[in-house]
Amino acid sequence: MRGCRMKRFVYYWLPLLLWMVLIFGASQDTKSVEHTSRLLEPFLRWLKPDISWEAIERVRWMIRKGAHMTEFAVLAWLLWRALASLKDQESNRWFLRPAAVSLGFCILFAASDEIHQAFVPNRTGTPKDVLIDTAGASIGLLIVTAIRRRRRRAAV
Repeated sequence: MRGCRMKRFVYYWLPLLLWMVLIFGASQDTKSVEHTSRLLEPFLRWLKPDISWEAIERVRWMIRKGAHMTEFAVLAWLLWRALASLKDQESNRWFLRPAAVSLGFCILFAASDEIHQAFVPNRTGTPKDVLIDTAGASIGLLIVTAIRRRRRRAAV
């Protein structure tokens, strides 16, 4: 029984915890605009030497916000996956419960991440980023829903 619990932890819960550590690590100063722009700007100027500063800023903003959304889409999926492993997934009611818990948790984690960033040099915490993270988590859960529906249809 103990070995089964350990396997379940390693397979379902450890990836979630590691992903949360990765998100937290990405909130540090080393991932601030000042540090990541040192790579992006030269790369964009190599691709297009006459690129404007405004275009560089737009690309930088899209990449950073896309990363926020992706991080939280994966977080929502990993948490849903871990929670769904605890019960029979055939019940639609049970499917919605881990999805709702996952979304709620992602919102709280996003808010705590932004609060953390408010105290990190060269970083800012903004409510707008919480909304972007929430959108990412929602998209992640919509993808989970679509995949689940497709699999259920294929099994019939």
